[in-house]
Amino acid sequence: MRKIIAIAWKDATIQFSSPSSLLTFIILPIIFTFFLGGGLSAGGEKAIDLLVVDEDGSATATALLEELEASKTLAVIQVDRQEGEDRFADEKAPALLIIPSGFEDAVLEGQTTEVNFQKLEDNSEAVVVEQTVLTAISTIERPLIVAQTSVLVADSVQPFGDELAQESYFAQSMSMAQEQFNTIPIRVLVTQKKETAEGVFVYDSSAQASAGQLITWVFIPLLSTSVLFAMERTRGTLRRLVTTPTSSATFLGGAIFGQFSTAFIQMLLLVGFGVWVMKVDWGESPLALLVMLVTFGLASVAFGTMLGTFIKTESQANNLSIALGMSMALLGGCWYPIEAFPDTVATVVHILPTTWAMQGLTDILMSGYGVGGIALEAAVLIGFAIVFFVIGILRFRYE
Repeated sequence: MRKIIAIAWKDATIQFSSPSSLLTFIILPIIFTFFLGGGLSAGGEKAIDLLVVDEDGSATATALLEELEASKTLAVIQVDRQEGEDRFADEKAPALLIIPSGFEDAVLEGQTTEVNFQKLEDNSEAVVVEQTVLTAISTIERPLIVAQTSVLVADSVQPFGDELAQESYFAQSMSMAQEQFNTIPIRVLVTQKKETAEGVFVYDSSAQASAGQLITWVFIPLLSTSVLFAMERTRGTLRRLVTTPTSSATFLGGAIFGQFSTAFIQMLLLVGFGVWVMKVDWGESPLALLVMLVTFGLASVAFGTMLGTFIKTESQANNLSIALGMSMALLGGCWYPIEAFPDTVATVVHILPTTWAMQGLTDILMSGYGVGGIALEAAVLIGFAIVFFVIGILRFRYE
């Protein structure tokens, strides 16, 4: 164990021998997280414009508008149809919502709620708007669903005398349901955030930036474990290792332990920055967060170890680590929500460890999942780590 720690300390000393190393270790990650998370916008969050055309003018349509306006995510801009379509065509806003005539009648009759929603393709803000609109529609439909269910149950117990009695009971049920939903205590909203079995989540650009930049700036240095192996090989350190009592397993253990430990400290610093500066709620499930950070770190350092057995020179290792790290972070949803990708791409990118890491971290941040909710992502990352480590160890050579 002393040899492993000594090797890890030696590698850390080499890694931070230049003051410029702090640039990629903490300075650039913080800068990118701050700006991409909207650190300079008012209140730390810039509202996204949503063009709205209300052709129904009913109380239900008004309730939907009020629900949208209550969202801190959106800036609702009411326009007529022609202006809305013109501004959307000119890409002055990422989305256009048209509430058609007859919207309230359809809602009250229990029909499927239909609105005309248009969004820009491959636009991350449009994805956020769509989720917020769906949530708002769901909110105004809740009393209706309760009232309809109440009517069905009441009719099964004692049939209504006539249609007027049924309509009166429906109206009374809907009024009571709306009153109950309006008086839901705050603590229930927190619980509701965690109950996301159907994929409902609360998007937060600061959380997206905090998780995405953490993965990006930790993944690249861990891939650079390959640079360490290439440097040791070209400088003859590995050859000299043969003449000492130090085994290859000890060397690999020290190198991997050192890189992982440094990366884990970096991750903790970036999580702390997200909590105290970006006001990101990283702390809903500390155990789930720990599991994701550890499994992501292991998969990444294992990838770097494997990469180091295929590369011959330091320059090759350095260039390939940066190129792979950036591209895999981008495709993994670290820079833009993966929902903004075409369906085929969004499916294919699940072959990347960055996709699973980002999915696990956003599940913790935006859906409030605990360990059980991110078990699949953690298991997949462990699987990546095992495969990469096995290949790296089998291919490890001194020469």
